[in-house]
Amino acid sequence: MLVHQALALQTSTDWEFFFSSSTCEQLFCPFTSSEDKSRTMSSLRHRVLPPQLLLKWSKEASFCLWLLHPEPSSRPKIGELLQSDFLNEPINNLEELEAATQLRERIEEQELLLEFLLLIQQRKQDAADKLQDTISLLCSDIEEVTKHQVFLKKKGDTCKERGEGDHLTSNIPALNVVDIDDSSSLGSRKRFCPGLEIHNVEKCDDNLDESQNSDTFVESQESPLFRSSRLMKNFKKLESAYFLTRCRPVRPPGKPSFARNLPVISDGRISIVATERSSINSIAPKQQFTEGRRSGWISPFLEGLCKYLSFSKLKVKADLKQGDLLNSSNLVCSISFDRDGEFFATAGVNKKIKVFECDTIINEARDIHYPVVEMVCRSKLSSICWNSYIKSQLASSNFEGVVQVWDVTRSQVVTEMREHERRVWSVDFSSADPTMLASGSDDGSVKLWSINQGVSIGSIKTKANICCVQFPLDSSCSIAFGSADHRIYYYDLRNSKVPLCTLIGHNKTVSYVKFVDMTNLVSASTDNTLKLWDLSMGTSRVIDSPVQSFTGHMNAKNFVGLSVADGYIATGSETNEVFVYHKAFPMPVLSFKFNNTDPLSGHEMDDTAQFISSVCWRGQSSTLVAANSTGNIKILEMV
Repeated sequence: MLVHQALALQTSTDWEFFFSSSTCEQLFCPFTSSEDKSRTMSSLRHRVLPPQLLLKWSKEASFCLWLLHPEPSSRPKIGELLQSDFLNEPINNLEELEAATQLRERIEEQELLLEFLLLIQQRKQDAADKLQDTISLLCSDIEEVTKHQVFLKKKGDTCKERGEGDHLTSNIPALNVVDIDDSSSLGSRKRFCPGLEIHNVEKCDDNLDESQNSDTFVESQESPLFRSSRLMKNFKKLESAYFLTRCRPVRPPGKPSFARNLPVISDGRISIVATERSSINSIAPKQQFTEGRRSGWISPFLEGLCKYLSFSKLKVKADLKQGDLLNSSNLVCSISFDRDGEFFATAGVNKKIKVFECDTIINEARDIHYPVVEMVCRSKLSSICWNSYIKSQLASSNFEGVVQVWDVTRSQVVTEMREHERRVWSVDFSSADPTMLASGSDDGSVKLWSINQGVSIGSIKTKANICCVQFPLDSSCSIAFGSADHRIYYYDLRNSKVPLCTLIGHNKTVSYVKFVDMTNLVSASTDNTLKLWDLSMGTSRVIDSPVQSFTGHMNAKNFVGLSVADGYIATGSETNEVFVYHKAFPMPVLSFKFNNTDPLSGHEMDDTAQFISSVCWRGQSSTLVAANSTGNIKILEMV
């Protein structure tokens, strides 16, 4: 640096050092040529500094002139140089730099804190906006429900007036519409259900939000909701189910999107005749509430809530005791009720189809129950299904790939079909056309049969094993089946080249499919879930969003059974339990655990290998037949 050169000039006459190239490169003012360099160095001998140095580096220039003072005595001594402000200035600058750096760091820290607080504020504001939207939604729904209640009260008062004024209707009980504070307003098929009046306030309190104070709780504990401990235990799940139902798009009025697949009767109207296998309660009345379209969420949620509260447990009505209980191969693979719910048949790996009279087993306590009919097969049985029209006709499938149609009254095979190449997992009769039968096999094919012919009348070929088949209710023109590729396929049989739609959502093999009604389908999988699908909401050939996903049971490797009735869905579990769901809610409504008992001693034993292997509702009743892997069969009833 130029200052260093000046110091050198003060103490040395070695001008070659002053003019060395390595030193010149460190000058404040770089040289453009050697001549320029020589002129500058020559001027420096006479204390003439470059103009750039004087302009930009005044302190440095002043210091150099001091060092180059013409009088040697006036030049600074070493002590003076060390104590000069100029040489001490870098230390001060360093301190200022450190102070400035610390200040900048503190400012950056404050900015970081400010950004963090702003982010929290934004998120809380978003949560507050969402909460405000939720409150607005609740207020709107409360207003809607209140309007419905007022409408029904007025309608009830009108019925009372008509009943009092007309002696022909005087014997008809008046419609009793109670206030919302009345526990019976929750409604159910049991109008006054004792299970709702469980005064267990302590348990209810544990499930409330922590922010709710005790005063509010005391004021609201008389609500019918607080009289159902089961409801309060699942309050958060019910709340989630409400919002899920509320946000779900309401199906527009009119025909469903695949109405073209439904049977048409002579006058051109779609047939909606309910059979024993149908879960359709009744046709909607013509008189609807004026704002029915806007309040379409009320009916499905209210139905689910009422049915959730209708029953409190599964009670054993009968325990079917068989003579061959000691047989090691008693796993029941399938249970099916006949057309009238009078008889049920069981079939499994013992190669036998047994037919029992349900009421006889319920009403008569016996040490051993014998079947009214027993039919022996050549192979292990995988599935059975009664004909919904011909009472004495039963279809079965076995592990050798054979499909058989039986005449139960004569205990013999009517028709035998042998076109499948591998095990047949499932058979199903069409309710709309009782002469049509479908079967699904490990050979990746679904075959359609006519009971009047011994050969198939149609076939759908896929790449994966077919585990279950099901005709829609009141339609023979389409079919649904589940596959080992984790998917459900829905086909229009009039164009079976490609599926009408594919349902994607399970993570493992789809073991069962059942139609809840004409548009809703429930599926079971070994991924521990059941899923509910609405076929009418599909706008493309792929549906990847189920309406509901039911969890609570355990099903990771076995076929545990699936049955539907009146919106209730029954399934088994690998915990040796029966679970009952309602289509409106994702959590179980009821459950019942089979006791593991030693058939010889009658003592309970711990056998984790036992699981529920089959379930079947008795028509549209609250009675359910369930069997487990050891052949233990129980008739259960929701009470």
